Amino acid sequence: MRHLHFILLGLAVSLLASCSSSGLFSAGKIGKGSSRITSVRTTAYTHSESDHIIYGARTAVGTNLKYGNVRSAAADWSVYPVGTVFQIEGLPYVYQVDDYGSALVGTNTIDLYKPDKATMRAWGVRNVNIRVIKWGSFSKSLSILRPRTAYPHIRKMVSRIETSS
Repeated sequence: MRHLHFILLGLAVSLLASCSSSGLFSAGKIGKGSSRITSVRTTAYTHSESDHIIYGARTAVGTNLKYGNVRSAAADWSVYPVGTVFQIEGLPYVYQVDDYGSALVGTNTIDLYKPDKATMRAWGVRNVNIRVIKWGSFSKSLSILRPRTAYPHIRKMVSRIETSS
């Protein structure tokens, strides 16, 4: 019995050592290609809000807003580029950044799509931990944003992406 205890202890130490050397436990990393970001401010929006009503249930990329296993999210594309896929710790859903909003530019806030005002209000404002599953594309963000630079918030995102590249 004592030998089994030492064998299990040795296996645990070996596993931890290999995880440490692979970077699994380093500064926010969860695994290759994904990262954990703590205390992200989130808000909620819906397509029937007065400032979104002109766009209907469409995203900035031209697709329908999603609210299923994969859900739409809006963000500053110079922080979370279009196509970024993430999960909020403790929730089973996956979110994809496919929208932006003028109030989000210059912030690290992510706006989560909700199908109605009651669900939106129930979310309120929450600081959450997220796990980025896949980072989106700054070049794709620029290709969508550049034709829309008549708007100051879009010019700001384009400028921030171009200066960080």
